[in-house]
Amino acid sequence: MTNAPASAPGMSRGLSIALALAAVYVIWGSTYLAIRFALEGGYPPLLMAGGRFVIAGALMYAVLRMRGVPAPTRPQWRNSAFMGALLLGGGNGLVCIAEQSVSSGLAAVAVASAPLWIGLFAAMRGQRPGRMEWLGLGIGFVGVLWLNAGSSLTASPQGLIALLIAPIAWSFGSVWSRGRDLPSPFMTAAAQMLCGGAMMLIAGFAIGERMTSWPTLQATFSVAYLLSFGSIVAFSAYVWLLHHVRPTLAGSYAYVNPLIAVLLGSWLANEQFGAQDIGAMGVILLGVVAITLAKGGAMKKPVAQPVDEAA
Repeated sequence: MTNAPASAPGMSRGLSIALALAAVYVIWGSTYLAIRFALEGGYPPLLMAGGRFVIAGALMYAVLRMRGVPAPTRPQWRNSAFMGALLLGGGNGLVCIAEQSVSSGLAAVAVASAPLWIGLFAAMRGQRPGRMEWLGLGIGFVGVLWLNAGSSLTASPQGLIALLIAPIAWSFGSVWSRGRDLPSPFMTAAAQMLCGGAMMLIAGFAIGERMTSWPTLQATFSVAYLLSFGSIVAFSAYVWLLHHVRPTLAGSYAYVNPLIAVLLGSWLANEQFGAQDIGAMGVILLGVVAITLAKGGAMKKPVAQPVDEAA
């Protein structure tokens, strides 16, 4: 009887982690196709990405303030802006630019390297992944390479450079965020989207991006999906995960996203996959399971990050 009250918070925390991971896995896996539809339908990459993040961030910020969540302090705005520049500007923005000329297979391989970079940066900060985590990272990356072995891995030089920088920027921002003076997880997400989105809009206008014609209805629906689910739901879940689980588990989305992308591409865009792809998907899932089992997901004590628990 004495163990029942103590087990309830643990069960609730485990369910929250599972739901957050599911959101990041499934929703972000579907954004590859949504970004493709948006770009093909007439939206410029940085203006599209920046616009949806600014709108999503403004909506979240307004709702949180109405619910009494404190506004970020000046140092918190500064930290959120730096994270927004790395995670959104350097991560998502460069992927959008790359998808103008990069095959979906190469994009998936590049983004799938993010957990490896996260593990490297975490190790540099003294948080070394265990053997099982390294094993899971290696298995997952092998699966992604196998999944894309038969893809057309062609790209422009600009696309290749963008895909090289994107996962490094995202991973460094993810690890850098731990222990920083930041507001509550959801306010952090809103502040990052506002700051990162504004930076992408400025960069888009600076390099000459313009809306030359009315976008298609499919493209507009795609942007709406990216704004609501990709930005608000999934990105908020990812920021929450960064506060509550190890970086390697938070970054394991990159191994499941290609699986979701292949399935949706086959269903909605008539993309074909065979036995090789199914086998690779199994290897990817095996790597994610290894990472998940390595540490059970959550950190033992949230007090290790007192600033994160302030709100």
